[in-house]
Amino acid sequence: MVPHTVQGHDKGGDAFSSFRIPASNRSERVKQGKALRQGTPHASLGDWTPTSDRPNIVDLVEQTHQGRLEWLFALRIGRIAASPFGLLRGSAHMMAHDVAHLPATGIHTTACGDAHIGNIGFYRSPEGNQVIDLNDFDEAHTGAWEWDLRRLTASIWVLGRVNGASEDSCADAVQNCVVSYRDEVSFLSKQPLLWRAFNHLDLDQLHETTTEKELRNEIQRAAKAARKRTDDRMLPKLAGGATSASEIVDSPPLVTHPDGPLRELLEQALDDYLATLTPQWRRIVGGYTLVDIAHKVVGVGSVGMRSWVALLVGSREDDVLFLQLKQAQRSVLAPYVHGERAWHKHQGQRVVEYQQQLQTVSDPLLGWTTAGEHQYYVRQYRNMKGGVPLESMSPSSLVDYAGITGHLLAKGHARTSGASVISGYLGKKPPVTEAFQRWAKAYADQTEKDHAEVVAAVKSGRLPWEEPLTKTGPRPIWRPDEG
Repeated sequence: MVPHTVQGHDKGGDAFSSFRIPASNRSERVKQGKALRQGTPHASLGDWTPTSDRPNIVDLVEQTHQGRLEWLFALRIGRIAASPFGLLRGSAHMMAHDVAHLPATGIHTTACGDAHIGNIGFYRSPEGNQVIDLNDFDEAHTGAWEWDLRRLTASIWVLGRVNGASEDSCADAVQNCVVSYRDEVSFLSKQPLLWRAFNHLDLDQLHETTTEKELRNEIQRAAKAARKRTDDRMLPKLAGGATSASEIVDSPPLVTHPDGPLRELLEQALDDYLATLTPQWRRIVGGYTLVDIAHKVVGVGSVGMRSWVALLVGSREDDVLFLQLKQAQRSVLAPYVHGERAWHKHQGQRVVEYQQQLQTVSDPLLGWTTAGEHQYYVRQYRNMKGGVPLESMSPSSLVDYAGITGHLLAKGHARTSGASVISGYLGKKPPVTEAFQRWAKAYADQTEKDHAEVVAAVKSGRLPWEEPLTKTGPRPIWRPDEG
C-alpha cells in the first residue's frame, strides 16, 4: 500500500511541503494531524476575505454558460436568481475559487466538490434497499476536506435564512453539522478500512439518528414518495399519459428531442456505454431496446448542460428502463489542485469513479460514454431517488438534518483517505466549530451580496430571465415584477 501523503498549504492555498505517513500507524497520523494546527490554527478556518482578483459574479455566470445550450440561459438565470440558495447552488465555480484561497490544512481526500445541503438524498441500492447519501458528483475531485465542509456549512446558513430561521438557529445547525462530521471521522478512523467500505446509512438507521419528530415524519413522507419514483411509474409522465413504451412527449423548454444526426450520435454513445459496465450488467442492459431519447432539463447548476433521457424497453411493454446521459466537464476544483494538467481524459469516467469512491453503494448501471465532442456519464434516471424537502424545513428540523449531512460527508471522506489525520487536526474542542460558524455566516452574507448583483443585472436587462418551471429547492423569494 502507498503511504498517505499530506500537503501543507500557506494561506493562499499553494502547496509548500509534504510528508508521508505510514498507512498502518494511526497514532502517528493523528499526531501529524494535531501538528497541522500550528500552521493552520482552528480559528483561521473562520476567516473570510474576498481575494483582490475575485471574479465578478455576473461576469462568472455569463462565462460559465459558455459551451452550454444557449436557449436555456434565461431559465438558468431564473433558477439562480430565485433566491440566495439558488445562487449558491448554481455558482460552484465561484465557491471553488473562494475556498481554494483560504487557509487549509493541506489534507487531501476525495472531495464531492458540490457538497451543499441539497445534494444529499435517497436512492435504491443494488440489493433493493433505500439508502441516503451524497448524490451529486459532477464536481467530484481530489481536494481538501475543508472545501466540502465549507460549502456544506455555508449552504446550511444560506438555506436557514431563506426559510426564515434566526441567526441562532443557523449557528446551531452549522454546529451540529461540524460536530457530527468531526465525531464520525473520529469514529471511522478507528475502524478497519474494509469495515468503512461497507458502512452505510439506510432508512432504518436514519430514523434512529433523527431526534426531531417533525423531521422524522418528513423523512418518512419523502422516502415513501421516493420509493414510487421507478421506471414504470415514470413512463406515463414522460410518455404523455401512455402506459406503453412508445415515445417521450415534448414539453418545451424542459423536454425536447434531438435532430436526426444528433440522435444517431447518441444511439452510438449508448452502445459504447455498455463497454464500461461489468459483464453482468452489460448483458442485462444490452437486452433492452432503445425506443426514444430526449433532452430533459435538470437541477440548477446543471441547467444548459446537455442531459438526455433514453427510454428503453425489454421483452414486455411494461418492462421499461430510463437512462440519463449527463454531460460531464472538468471539475471546478481541478484548477486549484493541479493547474492546467488533467488527471482524467474522460470527465464522465471521473464522475463515475469518484462517485463509487464516496458512496458505500452506487447505481450498478453507472458508466460513461462520448457523443461527438461531448463527454457524458450514464446512470439510471429513476431509481427511487428523492430527498427531504428543503423549502419547508423548520429551524429545529434544519438543526437535526444538518447533523445527518455532516455524518454523511464524513463517511464519504473516511472511505477515501486522510480520516486519521483529519481527526487528529479537528480534535474535540469548540474552536473548530466556532470557526465554521463564523465562516458560514460570513459567506452567507457574501452570497446575499452576490445574489443582489445578479438580481440587479436581471433588472437592468444585462441577464435574461425566465421563470423557473419546476420546484428545484427553497421557494423563490424574488421575481422581476416584485421589485
